[in-house]
Amino acid sequence: MIRLTVLILLLDFSLSRAQSIIEINDSVDERIFMPFELSYFIDSTNTIPFQKIASSEFSGQFKQHSSYLNIDFETNESYWVRLQIRTNLQTKKNWLLEFYDQTIDSLEIFIPQQGGAFRVIKMGDHQQFYDRIFLHKNFEIPLEMKSDGIKQYFFKVRSHEFADVRIALRSVDRFIYYSLNEYYLYGMFYGMILIVSVYNFLVYLAIREVKFIYYICYILSVALYAMSYDGIGFQYLWPAHPELNDWAVGVSLYLLIFWSLVFTRRFLSVRASAPRLDRALKIMIILRTLWFAFGLFIYPRLLSFRTLEIIPLSLIFFTAITVWRRGYRPARFFVIAYGVLFFGFFLRTLVYFNLLRFTTVTHYSLHFSFVFEMLFLTVALGDRIRILKDNRDRAMRRTIQQHEVNMQLKDKVNRELEAKVQERTLELGKKNEELEDSNARLNRQSVEINQINSILDLDNWKLKNKVKEVLEERMHEQLMSYNEFETLYPDDLSCYRFLEKLKEQAGFECMKCGNVKHSNGAQKFSRRCTRCGYNESVTANTLFHGVKFPITKAFYISYITLPEKNTITLQQLSERINLRLNTIWAFRQKVLDRINSLDASRTRISSWEVLVLDRQVFGRNASKQSTHSEPSKAHSKEDVFNA
Repeated sequence: MIRLTVLILLLDFSLSRAQSIIEINDSVDERIFMPFELSYFIDSTNTIPFQKIASSEFSGQFKQHSSYLNIDFETNESYWVRLQIRTNLQTKKNWLLEFYDQTIDSLEIFIPQQGGAFRVIKMGDHQQFYDRIFLHKNFEIPLEMKSDGIKQYFFKVRSHEFADVRIALRSVDRFIYYSLNEYYLYGMFYGMILIVSVYNFLVYLAIREVKFIYYICYILSVALYAMSYDGIGFQYLWPAHPELNDWAVGVSLYLLIFWSLVFTRRFLSVRASAPRLDRALKIMIILRTLWFAFGLFIYPRLLSFRTLEIIPLSLIFFTAITVWRRGYRPARFFVIAYGVLFFGFFLRTLVYFNLLRFTTVTHYSLHFSFVFEMLFLTVALGDRIRILKDNRDRAMRRTIQQHEVNMQLKDKVNRELEAKVQERTLELGKKNEELEDSNARLNRQSVEINQINSILDLDNWKLKNKVKEVLEERMHEQLMSYNEFETLYPDDLSCYRFLEKLKEQAGFECMKCGNVKHSNGAQKFSRRCTRCGYNESVTANTLFHGVKFPITKAFYISYITLPEKNTITLQQLSERINLRLNTIWAFRQKVLDRINSLDASRTRISSWEVLVLDRQVFGRNASKQSTHSEPSKAHSKEDVFNA
């Protein structure tokens, strides 16, 4: 019996140590319970019901784990936390419990009620923000002080990534004071980001350097990451879309690292100062992007591995130091900025591994680092502009000095040139006088030469006419060769002029309406009826109408086909004028038909020109003209053709 009593006492003592009771005391406004100070049970199966968890038989399963570290947290497993609170009706304050971690996926709170029942409240970032009791970024529940006694509160925590299971017991007064100050600091933090972004955008509009856009994207990514991590984004940006909470931190962290790498390459001019490090930064951008894509579409848990960001941050820090050591002065503040960020990230890592005690300063060390980094980067950008301005001013001063030296040299050269110009002016004056004399002589000689040329041109014209007359006489007397014939009719133009003159002598009668008046036609050498507008080409009503080969050769064939000239064969004629036998034979047959028709009408063929015009048209027009001529002069048909 004594042994049994001792065993019961020892059991009660062990249970009281495992389940320490929290006293409500108005003199202490706040108590924060770290995870290793809490009694909890891990349900790896996620199937144990609350009735079993709350039973007295299960009470021994709740234990404190003094060696608990944040890295020991098991994702996707249910953590059952129990708090035993002794209520105090004498308290003059209102009290509440608060969970700090806003990224907990599911938080079920079991609040004891009268008669042993429990009221369940569901919270977490998988619930809409406006479903919370307090519209605050953290999770808060009020404590009920309706009666004295010990009340057990149970909490079921489950998250797909690390959850910081810290619970604070504080009065509402303390909560209001703490929340106002916290939101005030958040407003300063995000306000500074907004002001710096607007400032750098205005600088970009002034100097048009794309690195300022990269910097704006970077600090906006910092703001998005901080808002996703702190719960401010869920509260103000997407309160009705809790599904975005699972992706916001991972996406914003990727954007932060991506724009940080891009901004580093651009600001430090790594391509020119450190090509190998530039390639390393490019490779890091590609690898980080692949890691993000793999985590986004295939294995989402990769997005929660935030400690790996030490690798790109270390590369950026090392690159900045290397570029600074190589003489790039704007990199000095960049090194300080990322040194501060690196230090803040390092402190945050120590807190995560429980190597550094959790305090407000250590919890917000990364925020402080972002603020100082943002300020130093802004100073670095301004310092770079100042250095560029100093370099520009020095270059401008050197340019002004060089310009002054150039002006002195220019004045000296101008004086020397003026002296040379005066000397050359005197020489040129003398040369001009000589040139004027020479020009006068040349003008006199030019007049004399023009007179001689005029006399020679007149002699040449007379000589050509004489030669032409001789050739025409010879053409009627004996057979001319093709080369000699080409002297009289060298081209189509001369042939058309001959036909125009011949048809003008024969008169005009429109083939459409019989009108005898005409004007110049649309084509050269053509005639147009003044009544009906019919255009008559120069070859119409002639032997050469429709000829498909050069008219100069047709002239010669018609000339050589005259009975007294027809002494060569078709083969010889083909070789002489370079035409096919069939073409020559066809046109020659046309000429022979004209000759036969003239013979049939007993018309004397005195020259080859008689063959040119259509005999009926020529005879009709000639008869009309003869009726209007003087009656004392009668001409025969042959004389008209000869004309």
